[in-house]
Amino acid sequence: MFVPLQDDNPLKYIAAPYVTYALLAANIAVLLMTGGGTDQPFIASFGVVPAELFGTLPQTTTQTVALPENLTLLSYMFFHGDVIHLLGNMIFLWVFGDNVEDAMGHFRFLIFYLLCGIFAGLVHAWVTPASDTPLIGSSGAVAGVIAAYLMLHPRVMVWVLAFKVLPLRISAGIVLSVWILTQIVMILVPQVESIAWWAHIGGLIAGAVLVIFMKRPDVPLFDRGLPARAAR
Repeated sequence: MFVPLQDDNPLKYIAAPYVTYALLAANIAVLLMTGGGTDQPFIASFGVVPAELFGTLPQTTTQTVALPENLTLLSYMFFHGDVIHLLGNMIFLWVFGDNVEDAMGHFRFLIFYLLCGIFAGLVHAWVTPASDTPLIGSSGAVAGVIAAYLMLHPRVMVWVLAFKVLPLRISAGIVLSVWILTQIVMILVPQVESIAWWAHIGGLIAGAVLVIFMKRPDVPLFDRGLPARAAR
């Protein structure tokens, strides 16, 4: 419903979001190295296959690399099925990642991002333990970033494209709450799309919990203390 374009939220603690830039670059580089997401042996090697993760299915012989299944909980979040899949995740990371990194610091943000992605992969695997379909994509980790941003800056204004065509300037609380509600609705409605909605939910839960402990001590939650004019 909303495609974020830019938020009105300057950095306060760091000069530049170097980790966010590095994550963006890494995801783009992996897509290019895998032929735009069409290299299926690579996907089988680096994606999370729930049945293989839980040991109910042996690793497929078509894999390019025999990566230990536990490590796929890290690798899967850097692989995408195509350019659209990548862009759908990277736009949210681009708009919201810098301020979450600012609130945590570079190293803690990197750990936060990876932990959100790991938990997202685990939740997907727990819900679909017999699946032999590889899970790929950064959406679980990015969902953690979205949850953290909502916990930190719900009053900040964001430029979005509503319904992909109408430019609007509305609060991050509305933009991100709509996104989160969409994920919840999608797990309740049968879908033919191969989207791992439960991974999104896992990432959201991890992000909402971890931000409380990983933000800087002097960074308030929910824009507490923010002057009214700063949120406009």
